[in-house]
Amino acid sequence: MTFWEQLWTTKPTAANAADNELRPALGPWALTALGVGAIVGTGIFVLTGVAAANNAGPALAVSFVIAGFVCAMAALCYAEFAAMIPVAGSAYSYSYATLGELIAWFIGWNLVLEYLVSISAVAAGWSGYVVSLLKHIGLTIPDAFAKAPLAKGVGAVSVVATGDIINLPAIFIVLAITALCYVGIKHSSTVNIWIVIVKLTVILLFIVFGLHYIVPEHWHPFVPNRICSAAGATGNMCRPGKYGWMGVFEGAAIIFFAYIGFDAVSTAAQEAKNPKRDMPISIIASLVICTALYIVVSLVLTGIVRYTRLNVPDPVAFGIEQVPTLRNWLAPLIDVGALAGLSSVILVVMIGQPRIFYVMSRDGLLPPAFGRVHPRFQTPHVATVITGIVAAIGAGLLPIDILAELTNIGTLLAFLVVCIAVQVLRHTHPELSRPFRVPYPWITCTIGAIGCVVLILSLPHSTWWRAVIWTLIGLVIYFGYGFRHSRLRKGKVQLARPAERWKAKSTRPNDKTGP
Repeated sequence: MTFWEQLWTTKPTAANAADNELRPALGPWALTALGVGAIVGTGIFVLTGVAAANNAGPALAVSFVIAGFVCAMAALCYAEFAAMIPVAGSAYSYSYATLGELIAWFIGWNLVLEYLVSISAVAAGWSGYVVSLLKHIGLTIPDAFAKAPLAKGVGAVSVVATGDIINLPAIFIVLAITALCYVGIKHSSTVNIWIVIVKLTVILLFIVFGLHYIVPEHWHPFVPNRICSAAGATGNMCRPGKYGWMGVFEGAAIIFFAYIGFDAVSTAAQEAKNPKRDMPISIIASLVICTALYIVVSLVLTGIVRYTRLNVPDPVAFGIEQVPTLRNWLAPLIDVGALAGLSSVILVVMIGQPRIFYVMSRDGLLPPAFGRVHPRFQTPHVATVITGIVAAIGAGLLPIDILAELTNIGTLLAFLVVCIAVQVLRHTHPELSRPFRVPYPWITCTIGAIGCVVLILSLPHSTWWRAVIWTLIGLVIYFGYGFRHSRLRKGKVQLARPAERWKAKSTRPNDKTGP
């Protein structure tokens, strides 16, 4: 087999389920709660304000519809894979089974970016709310110890010093949740379920009481005219800029960060009690619930407060503070709900990232330490500790805007590959059992892939450059370590040559036209 063929060899789907040392302890409710726990958090409590003020205006609700639709197409693809290949690793494992080792590494490495950076980003948002809550009880944390010492610079990849020292609350929450995830998936899941109940209660209170204080004039114009940032730039498509329909798509790309949740659900597939049934249910249910909440909350928030005033770190609490009759009792509850919401996001993502490290290590692409499982807790404890330390450093040093943009491009690349991989596997392995099948795959997968590409193109150019640099670092690691230590290379897994993968013909007449 030539060097080029080795890069594109696939891992047999049966081999993906082998050597499972993780404990199957999650049912459909726990899995759905994991999805809701990861999706409802930063998107509502932090990014709604930023995206409304800087991108979409009141049309942020449309941004959520666009992002939710693209996610729905990807979620269907994830559901088929999760039921068919119920293993840890998410899009990494799916691409390894369909598109080959090089693409699998590329996706796995970008999932590392997605998860590590998202933990740091959410922790930064958590820090802002805990500072706000402590002020309500008369305690103040100096900015020097509650804000990042670095901020975005003028250049594509430049950063500047802010004069602050370190974000201590962000570091604290990351390390605390790392300790929780170290001791087991069942404990973590139980804590997550209670947190989800708290934050959903607070969000429903905001919606129910906020509806009475909506000012319809705040929604006009619903799609504000485009404002160009560059000197001399004009037109509705100018970049950089804000508002207009271009701003709506930019807003969708920014808030896509919120939809990492169902990807995190798929990373826990090996710990599901009945993954073939429960994974599709939990992935789709969590997406539907959270998209509906996002749309309603964004409409209520931009109806209470003019969108131009929402560029604040705690927009939901800020909105309630503008209503005197709600300020004294509901604003502190919003802070509590936000802390609960952001904590559950960190928790679920902290569950997901070590399991990606775990499966990549088991395939030989990362050192063996990443694949070690605790003999008592049955968790990938070494990978959990490494994830916590790296994420804590990022949370303490970097601002949320840089972190959120990096997370978005990693998520979109993973979704893009999964949409393509479903069609590839339908062609190469039509004989595989598919407990859940994507309806009308040529339409669903194509729309999902195109939607991901459109949102990637809507991200700031600086994000592309950071992603390119991250990918180049990953390729150095792959060819320096992963390629030489791959289990495929050592013959421990039966290989499938690229040329042989395309010989299979579908035995199902409706593979190309229906579910």
